Amino acid sequence: MSLKLLITNKNYSSWSVRAMLVLDHFGIPYELVLGRVKSVEVTNEIATEWITDWSGAGRVPVLRDGDLTVWESIAIIEYLADKFPARPIWPADPRARSLARAASAEMHAGFSNLRGEMPMNARRRYKDFSYSAETAADIARIQHLWGDCLARSGGPFLFGAFCAADAMFAPVISRFRTYGVAMTPVSAAYADAVWELPAVKGWLTDAAAEQTIIAKYEL
Repeated sequence: MSLKLLITNKNYSSWSVRAMLVLDHFGIPYELVLGRVKSVEVTNEIATEWITDWSGAGRVPVLRDGDLTVWESIAIIEYLADKFPARPIWPADPRARSLARAASAEMHAGFSNLRGEMPMNARRRYKDFSYSAETAADIARIQHLWGDCLARSGGPFLFGAFCAADAMFAPVISRFRTYGVAMTPVSAAYADAVWELPAVKGWLTDAAAEQTIIAKYEL
């Protein structure tokens, strides 16, 4: 099997999940390389030591295809779309494809307040979690973006059928559920549709079973 995807874990690593969901949902064969450490408590220093064997960036996910190494989730997704053009990883319509890429790029580059205050932790649930006005603005923008995309496409996913943009936002849905974020009816219906996907269910089952604990993500 030529494709190998290196990740650290499925519970905390939101960027790893994005690439993994594209591979799993679209039925692309690959070998998952799950970097493990002996200690239950993982530090960035421990993790980086073996990740840099795969990529100089020292971050996951990393995709290997033979002697080619691709890092960064959004670049991995683009590589997969080029390598497997028969899989509808991006929408076929050029206009929808442009919007899907724009939404994905906004997710990749933005919403830093949300990511900082609400670290990824798929297996946890918090009640009455408070967050800043800046994070509230991120949440409002995300739900507005979802609503706009769904109104254009008719749903149930952002651009009709599940695509890379939905994979990019799946960890955001996880965050909303972890921290009890109130969603509009449109956003909640979209989140439910994503949550019912077999690839997403598989991810969540595996995340719940992981034993690794990273203290800074356990608020």
